[in-house]
Amino acid sequence: MTVKLQHSYSQSPEFLLRKLQGLIKHPRQVKQVHSLLITNSHLLPSSNASNLKWMATLLYNCLIRAYLNFEEPHKALLIYTHMLAHQAPPNDLTFPSIIKKAATCSPSIAFMIGTPLHTHVIKLGLLRDLFTQTSLVVLYARLGNLSDACRVFEEIAQPCVVSSNAMLDALGKNGDMESALLLFDSMAERDVVSWTSIINGFGRNRRFGEAIQFFVKMMGHEDVRRCLVKPNEATFVSVLFSCSNLDGVGALHYGKHIHGYIIRNEVELTVFMGTALIALYGKMGCLENAMKTFDGMVVKGVCTWNAMISSLACNGREKQALDLFEKMKMQGLHPDEVTFIAVITACARSKSVELGLGFFQSMRCDFKVVPRMEHYGCVVDLLGRAGLLEEAAEFIKRMPFDPNATVLGPLLGACKVHGAIELGNEVGRKLLELQPHHCGRYVTLSNIYAGGEVWSHAADWRKAMIEAGICKIPAYSMIDAM
Repeated sequence: MTVKLQHSYSQSPEFLLRKLQGLIKHPRQVKQVHSLLITNSHLLPSSNASNLKWMATLLYNCLIRAYLNFEEPHKALLIYTHMLAHQAPPNDLTFPSIIKKAATCSPSIAFMIGTPLHTHVIKLGLLRDLFTQTSLVVLYARLGNLSDACRVFEEIAQPCVVSSNAMLDALGKNGDMESALLLFDSMAERDVVSWTSIINGFGRNRRFGEAIQFFVKMMGHEDVRRCLVKPNEATFVSVLFSCSNLDGVGALHYGKHIHGYIIRNEVELTVFMGTALIALYGKMGCLENAMKTFDGMVVKGVCTWNAMISSLACNGREKQALDLFEKMKMQGLHPDEVTFIAVITACARSKSVELGLGFFQSMRCDFKVVPRMEHYGCVVDLLGRAGLLEEAAEFIKRMPFDPNATVLGPLLGACKVHGAIELGNEVGRKLLELQPHHCGRYVTLSNIYAGGEVWSHAADWRKAMIEAGICKIPAYSMIDAM
């Protein structure tokens, strides 16, 4: 489809504005209209009648929104600078979308873009616009600047549920759950986003039990009982994430109840909800439930396959995990970073060294996935479990960056299993430099020497641990209701 012109009216700014608004999701046509606006000088300062005073502003706003929709934020910003250069006055519709898009960029770029935009908003006297204020709260939350987010929110005369939700999210992202709860309790109106923001905030701050309890509170609230508020995909994913990470009795119990609610109420099992359930069942060792959920999903994403492969790999079903990986590739799906962590882990646990090394090499060569620290750690674990300690140590030396505990930890564990006292001592000391208060490193070093019957050195490490004021975290066993 192309933009057809039949007479002079077809090139008027009013006509082209309507064209832009109607074609805002069609990149090719928008760029055609943009060209016409430039060639007809409609984006330049106008001295025409007062009814055209804001026409250039409306055209610029529409172009900015269009390019943001096309995921071309650099062009949207360029248009905004042209808008300023051509003296088209920005209004309250100019800033919300561009500030929200800035908030999705990396923190450095978000700061570089967002701070000048906030300055422009203040200079133009538009800070009282509710949508602009809400966008600024989202921006500062993304930057981790809670004080500025609070300052902007406090300037909102009558916060609506959307702006309050943005502030809830900002508080949760920055760890201030007490203030988030106070704000939640003070809200005259709450929607599903309000409840989910608190659940997600607790989960993000590793307060998993409180996240689950708040979900229970939500489900018992009169708004939910009267169907004024219904849990959505984000709610289920957030609470299932907390169930997966909860240490102690009850995680599986709550997870099964949530799954039951989804089935009873015929809630569509989306890719992310199904993936969260598979991850929960896999972590709890309920492979039958995990596989049943996996097989029952109509649409599966790469993350779904990753969760199932990882569940099998971590529960003694390494061959099934690798078979599922091959099936995933046959389905035409492209493995990502997480896939290869799961697959190399399966190889490590089955001591399939050559196969695991082959997968590591194919990451970059065949799938253009750049190995991260976690992948190097998996390869060290692969070699260490097979007793190839010297190869593991050489592999670490060839790494393109300095190893951290993700890489050195598996090697120390392998040294303990295979009685490599000298290498274990060297690796252990490096780990203590990185994690001086990690009780497990002292205990493992002591056990390495004890395994070699070097009792004096074993006692020295226990003594060093006590003198450093480090307490061993007691282990425990747990049986949850299956």
